[in-house]
Amino acid sequence: MGWNLISPLVRCIFMYKQEDDKREHCLKILDQLAQLCNPKELFLGLVEQIEQASGEQACQTVMLLLQPLQTVLLKLQNKKAYSLGLSLAMIMNQLTPLPVPYTKQQIQEDKLGLCQCCNAVVDFTKPFVNEVIKNMEKSSEYNDMELKEELLKFCMKCLKYPLLTAQLEQLEGIEEHPFRHFATEIIDILWDIRELIPLVFLHHKSISPHWKNQEFADIERKNSADSLACLSYLMFVQHFGIDCFPMVFSPSYLLQCNMTHIEVLLKRTEESMLSKGLDLFESCLLRMEDNSLLHQYLELRDFINVPQDLVKVMTLCPIEHLRKKSLHILQLFIDKFDTEGKYTLFRCLLKTSNHAGVEGYIIKNIKDQIHLSLTRACGNIWFTGHHLISLLDLVLLLPEGAETDLLQNSDRIMASLNLLRYLVIKDCESDNQTGVWTTLAKIEQNFLKPLHVGLNMSKAHYEAEIKNKKENRREAHSSNTVCSVTVSGEKMPAMTTEMQLQVLHSALFTFDLIESVLARVEELIEVKIKAVMDENS
Repeated sequence: MGWNLISPLVRCIFMYKQEDDKREHCLKILDQLAQLCNPKELFLGLVEQIEQASGEQACQTVMLLLQPLQTVLLKLQNKKAYSLGLSLAMIMNQLTPLPVPYTKQQIQEDKLGLCQCCNAVVDFTKPFVNEVIKNMEKSSEYNDMELKEELLKFCMKCLKYPLLTAQLEQLEGIEEHPFRHFATEIIDILWDIRELIPLVFLHHKSISPHWKNQEFADIERKNSADSLACLSYLMFVQHFGIDCFPMVFSPSYLLQCNMTHIEVLLKRTEESMLSKGLDLFESCLLRMEDNSLLHQYLELRDFINVPQDLVKVMTLCPIEHLRKKSLHILQLFIDKFDTEGKYTLFRCLLKTSNHAGVEGYIIKNIKDQIHLSLTRACGNIWFTGHHLISLLDLVLLLPEGAETDLLQNSDRIMASLNLLRYLVIKDCESDNQTGVWTTLAKIEQNFLKPLHVGLNMSKAHYEAEIKNKKENRREAHSSNTVCSVTVSGEKMPAMTTEMQLQVLHSALFTFDLIESVLARVEELIEVKIKAVMDENS
């Protein structure tokens, strides 16, 4: 009988206004049904009603039925854990499609009631958490483990949604941030059921999902990876539960543990998740002293994958502040390695970045390390001698010889020329600490001569283009003739002939700049060689 009354009661409650006495009567009837009816039957009716709720009414329906559902579950003797798990899974299935409020205004408005609902669901679980705590203090029977496992599944789902997507920074003007409160509650549950610390050190790649279907197994593994990454962010960035964390681990070990989670977050494209990945990476690096990270860590795959993902954020992310932050973190990462680690990382990034701006940035870092080696009393072997020559082979060359696109590679070329100029000025041929004088013929063959040819070809091409544009402009009816430009599949605003000419002249200016630095480098080399020859004679 009670099962059949749930649906009409819920309809009536939503039909009447908040202050209407009839609504209050309906709520009392619902409470009496929970107290008096068969708990098994009423449980099915309540879960069915939650399942049928959708859209804007999802949160309101869940919050309405949480109290009677809790009452019914506490009265169940058999299959309590299974029933709780089914209830929580159904509730999360209804909430997950809803957009998570992100901005301060959205959080304050809480239009669909998600913030309020999430915290209500956590309160709903508290009697069951207390039951698990009491049972764990007594013994570890099978039924107790089942209840604990259902609560653990719920917490893992909450870490993925809404916490992974939510804005968790403290916002001015919001006294109690609903998602920060929710995160605190989830961490508290994990601590109470003794799963917090094991989860922090759990590697998602070591999880073996219990699915025969590979597609389902992959989905579960991905979901657990997202949840564990969010948990690490909560603990090491927002410091939720950090008081429970044993302070006995070295910063390098914590970085190693978190690299998997950082990799998961940096592979996402959503701003909320990318920013969490960058914050987690930065937080781990700031715990470390410069030059303290051993080069052996680069033998671990995550330590190679993460900087490559960071480069993708730097070059492909459409959000400017995330691009700038990723560049800052890349420099932090470089600074933490010992000298051999820096050397190995530079080689890796030069080979994998495929971006002239990033390569130019790495070459500037190489120059800084060479400078440190030459100015310190005891230099290091990695940025002098044969190791440096091997690195210069990657730096002082044109990727496609004379046919290299000099405009596209201008950042890399200018950085390479500046490095070569520094080496020629700083390292005397008699000392030859860097080995640059030994390999000068190779540098001229692979870099300087092709660059001369490339500059001549490029300048001739662009000068011809400018001439054609000017002739076409005279023939055209109007100087407002436009052309269409497409970048990454997106049509850019139309360019007038004047704008096209401006771009072409800008390219010529870049070539002139490269040519002037190239001429200066060659002049310095000639002067140094002549001085040595004069000394010998």
